[in-house]
Amino acid sequence: MSAPHLTFAQINALTQDAFAMVVGPVFEDSPWIAARTWNKRPLTSISQLHAAMCDTVRQSSEDEKLALIQAHPDLVGRAALAGTLTRESTGEQANAGLNKLSPEEVALFQKHNAAYREKFGFPFVICARLNKKEAILAGFEKRLQNSSDQEIKTALEEIFKIAELRLRDLISE
Repeated sequence: MSAPHLTFAQINALTQDAFAMVVGPVFEDSPWIAARTWNKRPLTSISQLHAAMCDTVRQSSEDEKLALIQAHPDLVGRAALAGTLTRESTGEQANAGLNKLSPEEVALFQKHNAAYREKFGFPFVICARLNKKEAILAGFEKRLQNSSDQEIKTALEEIFKIAELRLRDLISE
């Protein structure tokens, strides 16, 4: 993120709406998570804030969890190719080298995205900042063997990793 690093004094002083606007983007297009976590202030560390936000997700309904997963873009999908990803997702996919793929690699990602969506009904989510294209492609192969329940759990754990890294970009401890 290019936003300035905030302190916990600043974070704790935010109104609920401002907190959702500022902290909300750590979970892709899901500011409701930050809004529901706001009442757990005062927060004193990134790990405490991250744990509180993850607890908010864990306590949410199954439909909300699926909506959170659905909010994530396909890797090397239409949004990436059209340049319409969030700033955070654009940087994360570039960090994994997904912005420098050959046409054959793009086609392979699109094939895996389609197979994954066909099986599970939501996008393949992996923490791109912690992986490179080879590991991501291997992840598709492995995770396509999972059950739907296993894959929902795996996707949420990957989302939690993404959120923690985004929090570290946003806040200074």
